[in-house]
Amino acid sequence: QLQASGGGLVQPGGSLRLSCAVSGSIFSGNAVGWFRQAPGKEREIVAAISWSGGRTYYADSVKGRFTVSRDNAKNTVYLQMNSLKPEDTAVFYCAAEPTISRYYVYTDGNEYDYWGQGTQVTVSS
Repeated sequence: QLQASGGGLVQPGGSLRLSCAVSGSIFSGNAVGWFRQAPGKEREIVAAISWSGGRTYYADSVKGRFTVSRDNAKNTVYLQMNSLKPEDTAVFYCAAEPTISRYYVYTDGNEYDYWGQGTQVTVSS
């Protein structure tokens, strides 16, 4: 019900845009989060966006470089990643959680019930 795409190989300083297509049955009334997991490391929150799109959250490590957004008409959430660094290399996942709040964001992966498959992002020269 969630399909993440857009990963790939990019040079340091480059950009990628990830997309998370959410099926219509669960898209409405859902907060969405982006997570990543690098080899040998725990999964970590990258960014999150509320149902309305009016509230967002970013991990300190990506603030000013990544932007999360959503297009409810297309049932899609995006993660624009700029100024990529080698330490951004990881498998990126999107997750969705039904909510009645238009402005709540979830930052704990354990709060999300729906997960997409990962998409690999590799930042290397």
